[in-house]
Order: sequence, then structure tokens, then C-alpha cells
Amino acid sequence: MKSEFLKNTSLISYSKKSFEKSCYTSILDVILTNSTPSTEWLNTYGLNFREIFREIITNNNLDDFLIKLFMDEEHSNKVILLNDLVFISTRILKTESRTLDSEQMFFIISSGFLWSIQEKEGDYFNWIRERIENNKGIVRRKKADYLLFLILESIVDNYEDTYQKNAELSATILEAENIKPTPEFTAKVEKRKQELFNFKKATISLKDTILKLEKIKIEGFDVKYFSELKEQTNNLISNIDFELQELESKINLIFSIQGHRLNEVMKTLTILSVIFIPLTFLAGIYGMNFENIPELKYKYGYFILLGVMVVVTLGAVWYFKRKKWF
Repeated sequence: MKSEFLKNTSLISYSKKSFEKSCYTSILDVILTNSTPSTEWLNTYGLNFREIFREIITNNNLDDFLIKLFMDEEHSNKVILLNDLVFISTRILKTESRTLDSEQMFFIISSGFLWSIQEKEGDYFNWIRERIENNKGIVRRKKADYLLFLILESIVDNYEDTYQKNAELSATILEAENIKPTPEFTAKVEKRKQELFNFKKATISLKDTILKLEKIKIEGFDVKYFSELKEQTNNLISNIDFELQELESKINLIFSIQGHRLNEVMKTLTILSVIFIPLTFLAGIYGMNFENIPELKYKYGYFILLGVMVVVTLGAVWYFKRKKWF
């Protein structure tokens, strides 16, 4: 288990003038402290190393409450202020495929280090690693609070990019000209609505984390960066709500089209029924097998009955046209 943990854990240590990327060879080498002049970014893939997490917490004299937090099987969205550090738990959408998945992420952050723990391998943070390595921007002049901001910003940007890409595909498939009251079209609309609900849920969860981070007060941790992320999440939620309203309008339009078609069918059937009911009545009267029906003996009775039927039919059609029923 320890070898697996070391394989899935990496360290980036940086300062204004230095950069070092390395892996660990022993659990004892994992040092989380604020006493070094550099900023340490420790990243681990996998949540099944609970006993190792306990050992690292104990070795580094971190707050014992972290052990309890790591031992919990289920984690809601949390931002907990501990002794000189912050524990963050949040669930992140994985957007590599059209079928959205999610993963749990933990962050343990203090002024001098950030330990990010991801449930699944792979992330959206390579651009941050490249900026640190190549000393682009101001990241190497900042501490762990700015690094956390970049990580959260990367998650929000990924949400926005994925949302925009899927929104363009959805707009092409579900545009007004293609609206059809068919089960297939309705299924596409409902599938898109489910995607948007997942995006909205994840974005609201992330926004809640950001709002909690803004209230954190520990030495060396500046919360001024997170206000921008709050605005980004608000804009994304607004866009999602707008598209959800559009999709709801499409569903209502589908129902309206179906209702209109049903009304047209019912109107046609009603008109035909009104025309043929009196004809059927006349045919029924003179189709009875009674002996004493005088008209049956009349020479022109058949032609007179046909004439009456024609008059009844034309009269019904004239009446419908006058009422503009068709």
C-alpha cells in the first residue's frame, strides 16, 4: 500500500527563484510545514490510503481532527478551519467524456503548503504546473493561497468550457426548426436538462466552497482572490438557468404542437361524424325488414332518399364552412 501511495504522489516545491519537481521514496519524507521559504504542492491520486494519511498527519503534528475527517466514508461539501490550516472537501465533475462523472477532492492548505488529494487519476491542472515550472505570471511569487485559487479557477474554467461546448452541440440539435413532437426529440431535451442539472449542482457546490473560503482567517492566507471565482460561478449558474428555461419552453412547445394536432384530428373526426350520423340514421330506417314501410313500394323512393342524403351532406358542409370549422 505504501509503494502504491508513493507511486501516486508527487511534490512540486517552488519559490520566486527556485523550482523542484520530485517524488517520494518514503512516507517519512512527506513533510508538511510552514517553516520552509518555498511553497510545497503535494498531490495524491486515490482516497484509499487512509492509514497512510493518518501516519502523515501524525508525523507532521497536524491537527488530529484531520484523521477523523479522512476516516469518514462519505463527505459533503466542507470547509473546516483547523489549527493553522484549512480542510476542504468538495465533489468535482469529470468532463472528459459526454457522460459526466464526478470525483471527490480534498485540500489541506496552510500558508506554506497545499496537499491536494483526488479520487481519480488525471486532472485539469497541467497548465498550472507548467506556469510554475516555467515561471510564468506571478504564481512563483505567491504562496499556497494563490495556488489554491488557480486550482479552483481551473475547475471553474473547465466547467465553463465544457458547458459552452455542450451548449453549442445542444443548440444545433435542439434548434427551433428541428422541434418535433416525437419521443426521440423529447428524450434529447430531457438528456440535456439532466446534464444541466448536474452542472448546476456541481457549480453551486463549488460556489458554496468559495463563499466559505472567503470567511477563512488564518495567518498567511489571503482570501481576496476568491471574489473573482464567485462572480464566475454566478455567471455560469445564470447561463445554466437561462438554458434550462429555454429547454422548458421547448417542452411546452412540443406539448402545444401535440395538443394542436390532436385538436385537428378530433375536429376532422367530429365533422365526419356529424355528416355521416344522419346518413346512417336514414339508411338504418329504410334498411329495416318491416312490411309496412310505404316508401319502399314507391317507384322513385330510392332516388328520393339518395337526394335527401345529398342535401343533408351539402347542408352540413355549408354550415361548417359558414362557421369556418374547416
